[in-house]
Amino acid sequence: MPPAVRCRGLEKTYDAKPPVEAVRGLDLEIAGGECFGLLGPNGAGKTTTIEILEGILEPTAGEVDVLGLRWEKDERELRQRIGVTLQETKFTDKLTVEETLRLFGSFYERGRPAADVMAEVELVEKRASWVGNLSGGQRQRLAVACALVGDPDLLFLDEPTTGLDPQSRRQLWDIIRELRRRGRTILLTTHYMDEAERLCDRVAVVDHGKVIALGSPSDLIRSLGGDHVVEFALDPAGGDGALDLESLRGLPSVRSARTEGDAIQLTVAEPHVAIPALLERLAGSRPLSRLSTRHASLEDVFVSLTGRHLREE
Repeated sequence: MPPAVRCRGLEKTYDAKPPVEAVRGLDLEIAGGECFGLLGPNGAGKTTTIEILEGILEPTAGEVDVLGLRWEKDERELRQRIGVTLQETKFTDKLTVEETLRLFGSFYERGRPAADVMAEVELVEKRASWVGNLSGGQRQRLAVACALVGDPDLLFLDEPTTGLDPQSRRQLWDIIRELRRRGRTILLTTHYMDEAERLCDRVAVVDHGKVIALGSPSDLIRSLGGDHVVEFALDPAGGDGALDLESLRGLPSVRSARTEGDAIQLTVAEPHVAIPALLERLAGSRPLSRLSTRHASLEDVFVSLTGRHLREE
């Protein structure tokens, strides 16, 4: 089965002084039926990449295949086979939810009944409501519904839950999980690491226009060398003196150590082994002001690779 998305040596440079290289030699391959996450900070090239794949932008260089087709010669067929949810969708406020879906459905040769799509995204009770009266979460579900009404083979979701309250995010997660269960191919960009970990089969971490890590969320987390993070801070009133990170890296079960604001984070394989050794190492130094443990995440992978957090500009 050919990949749903394949790009090789993808480049996009915007005219400016100096020119802006948004995407620099990006390679990507997404299998059919896969929920694939594209992760990276603002300015990493995610949105530029996805807009090239959606046929909105033309690349400066490189090859792009979508569903085995090319935008330069198969645009009409591709428009019929993809669904797109942009970062922000502008609707006509004086149309109802049902009228909006019927309008979008009319653009497709095999458009689905509006009633079916409304049921899928839990908007049946709002079918007669004006779009201008919808909440933020309801409008975002409507945006996803408009992407689904053409019964797409490939669905692009560009940061679909940004700005939503936790309940609305969970509702959209359920919609995406159901699409994934039904074998739809989904390309998702997101700033939320828990979202990528819960929804995506594989993720690509993009930074400065290139893929710097690729794999399943669990595989990328395991690449840190430990599944847990121990974070601690010392009482600033307890005296002077900084801890030697290299000595902390030598503690049993510790795989890496880095500073994080006023704290230190240790990536460890076995917390029950690392924490007693850490406490023994800290004996006689400044008292602890806090100590916590948690499972390692994709955010830790990104910090390890780039030295900064995903949501930093």
